[in-house]
Amino acid sequence: MKYKVAEDARPQIYLLLVATVLSVGLWLLSGYIPLIGYLAYPIRLFATFIHEGSHVLATLITGNTVQSLSVASDGSGVVWSQSSGWFSQLLISSAGYIGTTTFGAALLVWMRYGYSSRAALFASAGFVAVVTVVFGIIAPVLNFFANVSVQTQAFTVIAGIVLVAALAAIARYASPKWTNFALAFLAIQCLGNAVFDLLNVLFISATTSEQSDAANMAAATGIPSVVWVFIWMGVSIVMISLGLRVYAISKARAANSTDTVFEDQ
Repeated sequence: MKYKVAEDARPQIYLLLVATVLSVGLWLLSGYIPLIGYLAYPIRLFATFIHEGSHVLATLITGNTVQSLSVASDGSGVVWSQSSGWFSQLLISSAGYIGTTTFGAALLVWMRYGYSSRAALFASAGFVAVVTVVFGIIAPVLNFFANVSVQTQAFTVIAGIVLVAALAAIARYASPKWTNFALAFLAIQCLGNAVFDLLNVLFISATTSEQSDAANMAAATGIPSVVWVFIWMGVSIVMISLGLRVYAISKARAANSTDTVFEDQ
């Protein structure tokens, strides 16, 4: 049986392909042309804010407290929190990679159903603003900068302000075509960063004893960190697949869960 992408999904599929090609091109060229790396750098920081913000949400949902959220100049990040019990630790440690994947897949679904790209960009800016102010400034101050430095938090705050301003400016002033492209680009970047980060933590878990979310899970459950990486990879692959399938489905058929994603040819 042959299949084809739903007819009314083709313009969005082309948009997604362009965003994907551009994302891959930036990633490949950034290792050879420093200027390209600088262009992609803010997007890397955005994905880090989503990753660390997901840890924050999981911490709050499980009834625990966040001491600080930090984003470093190399694109890494850390959330210092207090958790109780292995189940809370499971959710909190898993939230970074799964949360970033969920965010990227959610943007795909949001676009496919024709919701406002401007609204999504403003919401993304609002999320970064909240985690920056509450957990990048207020929480560290209240905890007397335990486990973090003033310099680290200064960079976190500056990076957050720049990202919020850029996202809000695109949402406010860009044409609909460019807001749609910006949202597709963010979705691909989040999904790509989640995959590359998982590959990186797999390498770390397999070859070193360096601290990571997977190492935290191993300490809490006794299950090897490499196993947790593969679990997160499996969940991320399923979520990305579902997001892409919804992206390709006809809007008229999307509300019917019994329909397939692709039309018969």
